[in-house]
Amino acid sequence: MTRTEYRWLLPSAMADPELPGDRRGRTRRTVRDWIVDTTAFLCAAAVGMVAAAAIEADPTTPELVLLTDILLGTLACCALWVRRRWPVGVALGLVLLSAVEPVAAGAMLVALFGLAVHRPFRPVAVIGGLALLLTPVQPYLRPDPDTSFLGATFIGVLLTLLVISWGMAVRSRRQLVVSLRERARRAETEAELRAEQAQRLAREAIAREMHDVLAHRLTLLSVHAGALEFRPDAPTAEVARAAGVIRDSAHEALQDLREIIGVLRSPGEGDGDRPQPTLATLDELMAESRLAGMRVTLDNRIDDPAAAPAATGRTVYRIAQEALTNARKHAPGTEVTVSVTGAPGEGLTVEVRNPAPVGPFERVPGSGQGLIGLTERATLAGGSLDHGPLPDGGFRVHATLPWPA
Repeated sequence: MTRTEYRWLLPSAMADPELPGDRRGRTRRTVRDWIVDTTAFLCAAAVGMVAAAAIEADPTTPELVLLTDILLGTLACCALWVRRRWPVGVALGLVLLSAVEPVAAGAMLVALFGLAVHRPFRPVAVIGGLALLLTPVQPYLRPDPDTSFLGATFIGVLLTLLVISWGMAVRSRRQLVVSLRERARRAETEAELRAEQAQRLAREAIAREMHDVLAHRLTLLSVHAGALEFRPDAPTAEVARAAGVIRDSAHEALQDLREIIGVLRSPGEGDGDRPQPTLATLDELMAESRLAGMRVTLDNRIDDPAAAPAATGRTVYRIAQEALTNARKHAPGTEVTVSVTGAPGEGLTVEVRNPAPVGPFERVPGSGQGLIGLTERATLAGGSLDHGPLPDGGFRVHATLPWPA
């Protein structure tokens, strides 16, 4: 961003929407500044030359007064070169000088214009009011033979009000541009933040889905591989069944992992068209768990599982899947009960219970993130989930989800 662009982005509360900090942070003028200052100097000099010509045309004007007028007018025009650093001081000095010096009138008007552009209302009102009060002084002390006192005073007041109004209009426009650019910048920043947040939420959802799916598959692999390791003398049929479960679980895990990686690479591509689990596929999950050697009882009191909302059914499936995974890891050999109840307009409830494990067993390590993910999933679905140990040493997972009528 260039310095010229930067100064347009300054807040309106600063002294000058165009000049940052009265140029305290910048000592060199830009090309635009030189053009504006040169134009202002030439305009003030042109008005001063017209006034000096009118004074010279008056035969009653002494030569010394004419030279003094020209000298003071030149100094007034030169003072405009420092008006950017001291706009209030230059404007105040030129207002006082123009009260007795007609040649400085042009420089005074340029200084008032710059003051109205670069300063807030209070100093502009004070110095502008002083200029209006002193307007009748010059026609009174040095009357123009071609213009009446009232006419000269009226013209002076009109020019002063016109210049100040013009400068304030320019300032208002610049502040409006600053405000619009600031709003555009904020809107762009907010859009970027929303995009980042959406991407983060999408990745969290994918990570949650990966955990729920792969934890279930890999737990089956771990349990059956452990059984083969600790029971090398198991019957051939049982070994074959365990090997089949390991093979199927590995295949499903690879399929799920391939699907998730495809989503991460490019949304809408890959294997993302696989059917998603619903409440109607809960029986398949129970059958898969029983095939893995678990004792699972399903109490599904939903009359028409296919009528449940797809998102709600998928949430119920993932909750049951993660609860079965935890039971298989922390309470192997126990009988797990899965209960699902509900109706449209009443909500949907899923509860998974398992008793305390009996005897020693090989614990499967866990990250502890599964139940946290289930709680987040239930909350995002508009419901709630609680879990904890039972008095008999077992464990319970209970979730309530909405089911609109």
